[in-house]
Amino acid sequence: MLGSKVENLFHVLDQTTEILMQSCQLTYLEALVETGENLFQGDILQPVDDVAKKRMEKLYQSIKLEMLSKEEIRRAFQLVTLKGMRDYVQPHHQMTPDSIGILISGLLREFLINGHIETFTLLDPAVGTGNLVATIQNQLSDYAIEAYGVEVDDVLLKLAYVQANLQEQSIQLYNQDALEPLFIDPVDVVVSDLPVGYYPRKEFAKEYQLDREEGHAFSHYLFIEQSLKHTKPGGLLFFVIPNDLFEGEDAAKLHAFLKEHAFIQGLIQLPLSMFKNERNAKSIFILKKKKEGEAPPKKVFMAQMPKLTNKNAVQDIISQIRIWLREEAK
Repeated sequence: MLGSKVENLFHVLDQTTEILMQSCQLTYLEALVETGENLFQGDILQPVDDVAKKRMEKLYQSIKLEMLSKEEIRRAFQLVTLKGMRDYVQPHHQMTPDSIGILISGLLREFLINGHIETFTLLDPAVGTGNLVATIQNQLSDYAIEAYGVEVDDVLLKLAYVQANLQEQSIQLYNQDALEPLFIDPVDVVVSDLPVGYYPRKEFAKEYQLDREEGHAFSHYLFIEQSLKHTKPGGLLFFVIPNDLFEGEDAAKLHAFLKEHAFIQGLIQLPLSMFKNERNAKSIFILKKKKEGEAPPKKVFMAQMPKLTNKNAVQDIISQIRIWLREEAK
């Protein structure tokens, strides 16, 4: 059974992480990085005592990674990461839920099919633990994807690295502030669960059109601008955005910027039941970078998602976007 395989791997990762926490004086997430690396290398790389070593060896031997699918490995790793994040992460670092990653994968597939695209480059400028990119890679395993991720937090980036290794997924990772200059060529697709808040580094913010004259710029605005800068003309962008993105004193500036550089393709409001507080509710925002000779869509695709646990309802949204794409192509 799928669940039991995921549970078994979760148990092994969790127990060995706890042992390494005690033996090496590490935080849970730091120890998770270490145990993930042990599992990948097939060896215990840390200086632990004989008792701890024997316990860990017995746990590792109970798991055969080659018997698990990439998605089973991702799900187990996600669950153990979520456990560690309870004590570690600030709100804007929360992991993107599976349901959103699967929905974005389905939407992206429809755009790729419509564009007759079989291979593409993908960037997540706020990659975190890599869960969103890994979900897309697993859901779109029939596509050749060259993936890139940027993350300022070194522990989260190490988790993304270990997760990719365990799933044998290819991704190039960069440990830096994504709003500094990036040495990444423009890509076909950008996906990002946008970090929301104020950006404190004025020396980099001033290089952006969406900087504010007074006070700190919104980091989520700057991430949109940086993402468009690193998207090929005609490329697609899928953002998880706060519902109030287009409210407030700077919204007019964002509107003007998007009108200049992109075509809005769609806005899909996620169910309010997903969020503890209605003020934290989010939507999926789909953009296409302007390309010479291309016209804006005849109409923007708008939808309100029902519960994402309802698979039929999710498929209905995917079907609606398929019909919309066909209409737009006429």
